[in-house]
Amino acid sequence: MGRYLLRRLWMTVATVVAVLLFLSALVHIIPGDPVQQVMGPRASPDFAEQVRDEMGLDDPAPVQVADFLSGAARGDLGRDFISGEPVTAIVAANLPHTLALALSALGIAAVLGIPLGVLAATRPDSLADKVLGLLSVAFVTMPSYVSGLLLLLVFPLTLGVLPATGAGDLGDPLDYARHLLLPASALAITWVGYLARVVRSSMLEVLGENYVRAARALGLRERMIAYRYALKNAIIPTVALLGVSLGDLLGGTVFVEMIFSRPGLGSLVVGAIEERNFPIVRGAVLVIVLMFVAANLLADLTYRYLDPRVRVDKEAAR
Repeated sequence: MGRYLLRRLWMTVATVVAVLLFLSALVHIIPGDPVQQVMGPRASPDFAEQVRDEMGLDDPAPVQVADFLSGAARGDLGRDFISGEPVTAIVAANLPHTLALALSALGIAAVLGIPLGVLAATRPDSLADKVLGLLSVAFVTMPSYVSGLLLLLVFPLTLGVLPATGAGDLGDPLDYARHLLLPASALAITWVGYLARVVRSSMLEVLGENYVRAARALGLRERMIAYRYALKNAIIPTVALLGVSLGDLLGGTVFVEMIFSRPGLGSLVVGAIEERNFPIVRGAVLVIVLMFVAANLLADLTYRYLDPRVRVDKEAAR
């Protein structure tokens, strides 16, 4: 386990360093002049040059990269080109909304997808299995922005229930939850389908094992066999999928936050890209990447703990 942990940590550090290098060079990759975007076309050349110097854009590219890397290592992600506020503070203010959206979507996906997968596996080739199979495929192929627009059309506009936009009041949990339900559901729909298919496949494999046959021979109820014995082993492959799903959900918040006019890292990045506000883009993307890497690392370690048969390399597998 220690060797596995060290190797995963090394891969995690290498990934983060590669992302840092890319983000530090972002200002030189994306076209557009942030000074012109901030000041407008009527700014005098002398004043524009002064602002450019204050932003550090006149420094050589290696110096800018080194400054960003050293600052990021200290938790300093620079300052907003427009407001002058620390990027760390701006990202920290938007982070709770994105985390709440992604984790709520993950919870909805797990609460719906896992039971649907178990239901389909315990009734193979039945009408329920076929209907759930069609729904799973439909959910998997539905982008979050499409499901978001459909939910907006049905609930706020047609039925007049649940708020359409905004995030609600963080100080009022009930109001915040009402504003969170639709965007979280829109983000979760794809992963409800994924989890249902994975759990069904794993459950069918486990239900064919000898210990399950022995449990049936002893007269145990099918519901007890499915949920107490089979699901415990069938859920292991789902753990790795949950780590990947959390990373995907964090990325998917961009579209959902824009559709539902919610604050968060996704809408923050989109607005910063339009303004060529590179410190905001770099800081927000870096935080999203760090959360993605941490989620995958946690999923890998949990998977390793639950299933010791997992091995790092061929020698360990023998």
